[in-house]
Amino acid sequence: MAAKSEKWKKGRGKLGILQPLLGSWVAIADSEMGPVKCTRTFTKVLDGNYIQLNVKWEFKTKTYEEVAIIGMDNDKVSFWSFTSDGKKSQGYLSDGTDVHPDAICFEAQMPAGIARMIYWQDTEEGFHWAVESKNKKGWHRFTQHHYKEI
Repeated sequence: MAAKSEKWKKGRGKLGILQPLLGSWVAIADSEMGPVKCTRTFTKVLDGNYIQLNVKWEFKTKTYEEVAIIGMDNDKVSFWSFTSDGKKSQGYLSDGTDVHPDAICFEAQMPAGIARMIYWQDTEEGFHWAVESKNKKGWHRFTQHHYKEI
């Protein structure tokens, strides 16, 4: 396993910021629907011009999936997400340094308001992932997982 600082090292190019996330990762967590196993796989696709993210949430009685494509849109790192419940969203890379100096953060306008998804390195292994919604007082975190490499 690479040293911590090497593992979270950014790559070259506009999408190089996502280099630390490439590969397959798993988190086991509690949720309002009970225990969940969540797998995230980041893969370079289309000659490295995009990153594809496949996510699988496995609950006791239900599975929920997401496919997202991350790439450039008008010189901005952006994402397009599609989920198994028929929903879709799109957003762009934003500032998450209030969470961690090296955070990778995406923000999107959702039907209920602005939301963001943040990834940041764990000091021991893998990374943390969180989802937050914006309110009058700032950001409200409602989901957080710790992912480890598969």
